[in-house]
Amino acid sequence: MKNLRSMATVATVSLLSILPTVVQGQTAQQTEIEEVLVSASLLPIAASRSANAITVIDSEQLKNRAALSVSDLLRDVPGLAVSRSGVQGSATQIRVRGAEANHLLVLIDGVEANDPSQSDELNWGTLSADDIERIEVIRGPQSAMRGSDAMAGVVNIITRRADQPLSASLFTETGSFGTSNSGFSVGSKQGDLDARLGVNHIETEGENISRTGTEKDGYKNTNINLNAGWKVSDELRLSFAARQSDGMNEFDGDSDFDGFVEDQDKVSEFRNSTMRVQGDYVSADGRFQHKLVIAQSNNDNEAFDSGVLGNYTSSTKDQYQYVGSVFWDESTQRLSVLAEREEEDFQQRGPLAWGSDPNQDRERNTDSIAVEYRTDLSDSLTFAASGRYDDNSEFDSANTFRVEAVYQLNDGIRLRSAYGTAVKNPTFSERFGFYTNFIGNPNLEPEESTSWELGVDQMLFDSNLTLSATLFDAELENEINGFVSDPVTFGFTSANKEGKSKRQGVELTAIGILSDSLSLNAAYTYTDSVESDGAGGYKDEIRRARHTASLNLAWQVMDNLHINTNAQYNGSQTDVFFPPWPTPSETVTLADYTLLNVNANYSASEKLSIYLRLDNLLDDNYEEVFGYQTLGLGASLGVRFSL
Repeated sequence: MKNLRSMATVATVSLLSILPTVVQGQTAQQTEIEEVLVSASLLPIAASRSANAITVIDSEQLKNRAALSVSDLLRDVPGLAVSRSGVQGSATQIRVRGAEANHLLVLIDGVEANDPSQSDELNWGTLSADDIERIEVIRGPQSAMRGSDAMAGVVNIITRRADQPLSASLFTETGSFGTSNSGFSVGSKQGDLDARLGVNHIETEGENISRTGTEKDGYKNTNINLNAGWKVSDELRLSFAARQSDGMNEFDGDSDFDGFVEDQDKVSEFRNSTMRVQGDYVSADGRFQHKLVIAQSNNDNEAFDSGVLGNYTSSTKDQYQYVGSVFWDESTQRLSVLAEREEEDFQQRGPLAWGSDPNQDRERNTDSIAVEYRTDLSDSLTFAASGRYDDNSEFDSANTFRVEAVYQLNDGIRLRSAYGTAVKNPTFSERFGFYTNFIGNPNLEPEESTSWELGVDQMLFDSNLTLSATLFDAELENEINGFVSDPVTFGFTSANKEGKSKRQGVELTAIGILSDSLSLNAAYTYTDSVESDGAGGYKDEIRRARHTASLNLAWQVMDNLHINTNAQYNGSQTDVFFPPWPTPSETVTLADYTLLNVNANYSASEKLSIYLRLDNLLDDNYEEVFGYQTLGLGASLGVRFSL
């Protein structure tokens, strides 16, 4: 850790040295971002009172980037590693600080969207960026408040609500690879009632994801988003939110078992939905708050080979949640209690293979209690502690906790620190198997982690420039290895690893206004993520680059013209190649790459805007998953019209 601290110091000094010494102006949007964080606590809190390392992507950034998928936006977030198996719509994983993809909890309007039938992950390839108002990324363990899936962090996605008496808009864009994206929205806010409906459809012919052949792998996705609310009284508000994605993506497979995918007529159809009904009550004096939530997420996935249904998975997650809070001592102290019931159902259907029946129906239930205490000990010092007890129907009861402190050293420097434990339960697939040659292991133990982080935020030039540095360190026990070979069946199974897996690193960010028309957002992350090699040493975890960086420059050229330039660097990383049996698997290195993207937004009038998006402007040829080709240079032109 001594070397890690030295590296952080050098990197921070270097970051300071390259920034301009003259910074002017501050936007109202930046001030708004710093006000409230929805997902960093059981109740929304001020960002200055949270010890978490947090990134917020606001509505203005979403508009100016005009990205098709949320995963494209999250590439800029420090500590996040994105791996897409091919083109737009392909299976996509996101890892936080070197953790596994299913260690990241995803919330859509407060509903857990992770799919129990897909290894408790969210398939980011199917999550459209349309109709989203704000994205909060909380890095670090959140199991003490959010449970099993939040071992490494939380991504909270908040969709748009009506904020005008009457609004309507539509947009359409067309671009490279036979891509089109169009949609509309209507909304109304009348007195104490508000409702908004948004619909969009993405369709692309894509490109070939295999290294050979010419067959293109396309993608279609139709999204429907509905938000509604009713302010019953000054104390009570009721709200409803629902979102559905329905579509398909084409993909290739390895039919000759040489370790590489080749052109095949394979299609995966998906239908994902989240729905929530919520009631919020705040007493007239503000001392008591109550929240009651009933939520459900559904996921259906079907795979076709040459038009014939091959396998099918589905899952349903029902959640019943109550959060009660009491404030005292002039609201400088707060105690919140969460009571939650979660019911998960899993179904799998497929052809009989490898001597085991893949057709199964499974379920698991979890009853949880969590407590969070927060206090402002002074105007400068905030302390918080939280703990959670999970009673799971399939595993031993789990206890997790987290403590954090924030100290405002002076007007310009804020210190952050946190320490906590987290847990991740084995997935349905790991315990009970999958279609092909993957055999389940019902004796798996939950993964457990302990972590700490230290952070400093420095505001310069009248708070117009913010520099942040965060050191993080985590140890994982009982890590689940999902590729253990079985010499009897020649298949694979899962097993808990002996020893500890370690993740440590540093995140550096710089956010500021360089002039009245130019703003900067830069980030760099060093991640050292290793696992036991079984011989007393360690080896690098796959698909986790040690060095990643991003730079975003937003230039308001004129009052009606905005240009956004975005550069993303991903260092070299390892992956696994599976040659034909009996040759053992081998570790391969994926080369580093840099993506340059440019967006231009022109407001022709108050109601009409035109935008241009240029992706991978350098036409870099790269792979994020071994053997899967990605997209080259692409361009899209779009129009937005508001009534």
